[in-house]
Amino acid sequence: MKTKGVLLMMFILLQSSLIWGQKEITLEDIWTKGTFSAKGVAGFNSLMDGRYYCNLDEKQNLLRFEFASGRLVDTLVSNKEIKHANDGEALDMHNYSWSDDESRLLIATQTESIYRHSSQSIFYVYELATKKLVQPVKDKIRYATLSPDNSKMAYVKNNDLYFYDFKFKTETRITKDGKENAVINGATDWVYEEEFAIWQGFSWSPNSDRIAFYRFDETKVPEFEMTIYGTLYPKQNKFKYPKAGEVNSIVNVFVYDTKSELIAEMQTGTETDIYLPRMQWTKDNNVLCIQRLNRLQNKLELLLADAKTGNSKVIYKEENKFYIDITNNLKFLSDGKSFLFTSERDGFNHIYLYDLKGKLQKQLTKGSFDIDDIYGVDEKNKKIYFSSSEVNAAERYVYVINFNGKDKKMLSAGKGWHMANFNSDFSYFLNIYSNINTPPVYSLYASNGSLIRVLEDNKTLQSKLKEYALTELSFGTIKNELGEEMNMFTLLPSKIDTIKKHPVLMYVYGGPGSQTVMNRWTGGNYFWYQLLSQKGYIVVSIDGRGTGFKGEKYKKCTYLNLGKYEIDDQIFAAKTLATLPYVDPTRIGIWGWSFGGYMAGLGIAKGNEVFKTAISVAPVTNWRYYDNIYTERFMRTPQENGKNYDENSPINHVEKIKGNYLIIHGTADDNVHFQNAVEMVDVMIKKGIDFDSEFYPNKNHGIGGSKVRLHLYKRMTNFLLENL
Repeated sequence: MKTKGVLLMMFILLQSSLIWGQKEITLEDIWTKGTFSAKGVAGFNSLMDGRYYCNLDEKQNLLRFEFASGRLVDTLVSNKEIKHANDGEALDMHNYSWSDDESRLLIATQTESIYRHSSQSIFYVYELATKKLVQPVKDKIRYATLSPDNSKMAYVKNNDLYFYDFKFKTETRITKDGKENAVINGATDWVYEEEFAIWQGFSWSPNSDRIAFYRFDETKVPEFEMTIYGTLYPKQNKFKYPKAGEVNSIVNVFVYDTKSELIAEMQTGTETDIYLPRMQWTKDNNVLCIQRLNRLQNKLELLLADAKTGNSKVIYKEENKFYIDITNNLKFLSDGKSFLFTSERDGFNHIYLYDLKGKLQKQLTKGSFDIDDIYGVDEKNKKIYFSSSEVNAAERYVYVINFNGKDKKMLSAGKGWHMANFNSDFSYFLNIYSNINTPPVYSLYASNGSLIRVLEDNKTLQSKLKEYALTELSFGTIKNELGEEMNMFTLLPSKIDTIKKHPVLMYVYGGPGSQTVMNRWTGGNYFWYQLLSQKGYIVVSIDGRGTGFKGEKYKKCTYLNLGKYEIDDQIFAAKTLATLPYVDPTRIGIWGWSFGGYMAGLGIAKGNEVFKTAISVAPVTNWRYYDNIYTERFMRTPQENGKNYDENSPINHVEKIKGNYLIIHGTADDNVHFQNAVEMVDVMIKKGIDFDSEFYPNKNHGIGGSKVRLHLYKRMTNFLLENL
């Protein structure tokens, strides 16, 4: 069937599944009033015996429940107890964690962000037996972590690694050379945090007598400077940020022995222009695993290092003609002889079993789909629990498979998106289910997939939604110029006018391995699209080439040409949509945030014959301005591939812009620097290109805060109403 026919059929089907209501959505409903806020299950944690779980009630009492019956057993920690132990002052309990023996709670309060993921907090430790609350360290610290035997707490303070001994009530400073913008011990630098998703840079050994930690020497990394406004003389925030082709931190791994107080350096090779994106203890207290990745990110090795001597050996090596993604899917088994790992070596991401010499024992999953996450490994019953895109790239389901790769079974029910959180002995799991039109439902399941009970169904929100004039989003596919099917979601107005015809707004992200077409609840933007739909707009999103969970070939075909094929697909799709009888071909727009903002900028330039209007929020406008780990993974360095850097950067295509363009950025964006917008605007001015712009003082990449978001979406909504 041709693409046009598919779209028309989708339109017919959609018209029969409209949700009819009366109320119109307002931006205040979405961003300030919390009208459509979904409930969750706060503080849910499985306890170590596997029989019970705990979660917080609305008054922040930590309650214990029985998995099997749902019976409330008792109150583990009451808010009154905490308040009494804290001299009458209440503590926010939402950010808590258990010690391994569940005798203590570690509570993080007064948390403040450092960058997008890193933070520092005041930490308290609550002793359940004595009902005593202590604050071991009076300062704000980072990543406080209790040792497995519950005797100590490690943390980072002022770029140095420390530990606190509860028995002797002493603080030990492990490293002494930590310095801002120079040396970091026990935490990671900006680019590791952002691109490898690792910010805590230390780990206790299984026996609690050693701490493995990273040391980052970022002395030679170029420094970026941001202005923070709000005082008579604005503050200059300086931090190390390696742009594409620039120098990285020199990274080393050390192990500190708490008994001997000796520090051993782990041997990771003589080449320092590399990455060490993961380290973790094996089941052996004396063996640390370090992942080593070359600068081009197409060669990954697993090193096993002796914690005493630092001597290491390579047990696993993988090379890829494109690049290798770093995940958290490495699992060492308790037999001390094997490990599980995921790889795209056969063209899709699958689970493999290896021995500790790196010899492949068995490929456990196989097929034209990608494993998303390994939730856990039940070694007693030799089962692996995971999620995958087997049914559809736009959906996720929970599965179990045996160690021999047989008897795979889907455990989740309901078309859409499922996420699982298993208890300690894998007898139960919390399943979070939603679809694009249905808020999350939190349910307990037995490990065989049978429903035990629903914990939160968001029925109140579902009833409220029926009061509003909402239309169901629908899913389908559309073909690109090569005839490849691309996943798509579409939101049509409740009443289609084929005479007057409707404008189309395309939402895009498009970055490598990403997805916007997901059959899951998304909240904010979902209701913004509904608001636009109520005003007669059609909203469409398409996952073109380069996006994820359709195999390596689809994802990595954009290698060395980041942005080229991605925007080609969006332009071709827009031209296809323009042929539909209810679409106004002169009123097609595109918008996106971050990589999506980059795509929108390319779209209004390269796609000037089809896109009338574009909005770029926090866009990369020149790949030379972005960080090296991300950019080089897909483009190599500017020194090697400068032509494609330049040909695929919006800043070099501004003379092609004919339509209405709005560029938006936060001035304190430490990720995609405000520099991107400034330089783009500068070139547009010099070339006589008309544009609109909006900046948000002291706001980072997320441009957060309810009033700020309200202002942002008012600005974008009005721009679309006036220009599309």
